[in-house]
Amino acid sequence: MPRFLRSGCNGLLTAGLLLAGLFGLATMAAADDALRPFILAPDDAAAPDARLDQARGALEEAGFEVVGEYTPHAEARVLVVTSEELLQAAAATDSSAYAAAQRVAVTTTEEGTELAYTNPRYMAAAYRLDEDLDGVASAMEAALGRARDFGSEEGISVRDLNRYRYMFGMPRFHDRLTLATHPSHAAAVAAVEAGLAAGAGDTAQVYRIDIPGQNQVLFGVAILEGEGADALVMEKIDRQSPHHTPHLPYELLVDGTSVESQDAHFRIAINFPDLSMMGKGGFMSIRSAPDAIEESLTAVATYRR
Repeated sequence: MPRFLRSGCNGLLTAGLLLAGLFGLATMAAADDALRPFILAPDDAAAPDARLDQARGALEEAGFEVVGEYTPHAEARVLVVTSEELLQAAAATDSSAYAAAQRVAVTTTEEGTELAYTNPRYMAAAYRLDEDLDGVASAMEAALGRARDFGSEEGISVRDLNRYRYMFGMPRFHDRLTLATHPSHAAAVAAVEAGLAAGAGDTAQVYRIDIPGQNQVLFGVAILEGEGADALVMEKIDRQSPHHTPHLPYELLVDGTSVESQDAHFRIAINFPDLSMMGKGGFMSIRSAPDAIEESLTAVATYRR
């Protein structure tokens, strides 16, 4: 082969190897950046109640406060926790309050007991926080252990979580629902508390978190009956192990004089990003749920004695 052809081929080969190497590094970086909504704790032979008690004790020792507990169905129990670091992050911007609560769940399966919890780094990106909640994530991992992350096969980058929507035309995080407006902040909080106490919209209160320095109160809401009932929705779409039980409960936010919530089309999708649209166990199997959830939350937000 003539020298100039041999040199040209060697140059192309070198360039090709360089591009391949750069592509490989980019792929590795993308993989490292990929986040998943939940973290599965290591296996443990303890019974469900004992495992939940162990988790509660470990979290409290690590500086977390348990603000609520909920049994969405017979095989599942959820703890909701907050901490000083979470509260500071929640108070940082007007839209950060939803990150104040992290959820930990024990689910009984045929194979044993699963302990899983929300991934704070994923939530920080999904809710567009100014920080990544790395300290919270490290503290939860130290308290509960970490076997693997799950909830999305390929994972989602921080950039894509910042602008996430399930598909074109679906809401993003900033497309939240204003459910009611009241004469004052105190009146808005009182209406929500009274509505939850009365079971308006077939609901119950799981927790209340006051966001420091803000006229904001975050409520955790259990939905007990109807097309949007927690047990019914999870029965239809949470069909594989590990289970997405820490998806629950939903939130209501009193922000000044308004009461708002995330649109359930976003709130469900962000925790079930791999959910298919069609087929058994897909989004269409719960097509009535988002509107039903909104109706239940609106009944709470607009409650009058």
